Amino acid sequence: MTNALLEDLTWRGLIYQQTDAEGLQELLDSEKISLYCGVDPTADSMHIGHIVPLLTLRRFQLHGHRPILLVGGATGMVGDPSGRSEERVLQTTEQIDKNVSGIKTQMERIFDFNTENGAKMVNNHDWIGPMSVIEFLRDFGKLININYMLGKDSIASRLDSGLSFTEFAYTLIQGIDFNHLFNTYNCKVQVGGSDQWGNITTGLEMIRKTHEEETKAFGITIPLVTKADGTKFGKSASGSVWLDAKKTSPYEFYQFWINTADADVIKYMKIFTFLDRSEIEAFQETIENEPHLRKGQIALAEEMTRLIHGQEALEQAVRISQALFSGNLKELTAGEMKEAFKDVPSVEMSKEEKSIVDFIVEAGVSPSKRQAREDVTNGAISVNGEKITDVAYVVGESDRLEDEFMIIRRGKKNYKMIQFV
Repeated sequence: MTNALLEDLTWRGLIYQQTDAEGLQELLDSEKISLYCGVDPTADSMHIGHIVPLLTLRRFQLHGHRPILLVGGATGMVGDPSGRSEERVLQTTEQIDKNVSGIKTQMERIFDFNTENGAKMVNNHDWIGPMSVIEFLRDFGKLININYMLGKDSIASRLDSGLSFTEFAYTLIQGIDFNHLFNTYNCKVQVGGSDQWGNITTGLEMIRKTHEEETKAFGITIPLVTKADGTKFGKSASGSVWLDAKKTSPYEFYQFWINTADADVIKYMKIFTFLDRSEIEAFQETIENEPHLRKGQIALAEEMTRLIHGQEALEQAVRISQALFSGNLKELTAGEMKEAFKDVPSVEMSKEEKSIVDFIVEAGVSPSKRQAREDVTNGAISVNGEKITDVAYVVGESDRLEDEFMIIRRGKKNYKMIQFV
């Protein structure tokens, strides 16, 4: 069973570095383990770049192991220098508490907390917060040599540009976390992104120096997710793709995955979904033989939207996508229409009744009254999905959705949102 797990992780491209591959194999063959991954609450939501290590922990859980999910209430106050060229802006305690709450809710969607090997969520502020400076320096600072720390890429890369003692000490605090979880929960493995190698090995060094020589703990890092065209993964045209539906709606989230390039679909299926090998290989064939059907992109978008937002939100995202593709907006509720068109050009107008010709000229949909009349008579103008062909049509209260907005389409693809004031 465990051999199958490591083989599956390797096939999915999820193992970048291991501190002791042979030792980890022996451990997993001999027992069910506890392992952990940490997330610092730098925002009140995770984005899709955060979840690869967490999904990897979920794969361990599905094979009978117990995931420990560490939310960094303490480390979030300090700031991890890994992968950064400048100092982080420190956040208030209130903001961090709010962020911790948001991240916990998202983790609860990914993991099972109620089985025999149910996930456990911990906050490192519970053991780091009460620690005195003297205790920190005497009990832990003495364990790690300065030269050892200067050898870490995350520290060495910042020495020329400047690194505060606060961020310099971050790797010690994360090392304390691993040591604490090892002592408290017999947690023997830490999983992290490729930028976490230095922090993981600091934890292993602490465990080594505070336990018997034969004590074993392990670290695994996961490669950075990249796109085939070399651009940064995890960004849409409007910015980061968040797990919070208020920051990135389920429809936008669905569209992000639908728009995956053919060259990336199988790679992302392996990394992000729980589809098995035979299913993914079947999609590989369809991408090679029927790429125009985009079956891989659809499956990827469905799997990810269902996982993060649930079945109902997935169905709504599919409904919006199909309505936009067909142009049949009448199938959408007012709320779905507002969601679908929130990024299209918009204009504010008064609620005064106007003829359709005057209305679309004032809205900037048609450039002139002559063109507007042609557009209407030719069937090129739709109001909220209803085609208008009568130049005498009067736009009024019944056309306002929620008495607030209206969607006008000219031709097949040119949409504009009218916001009434």
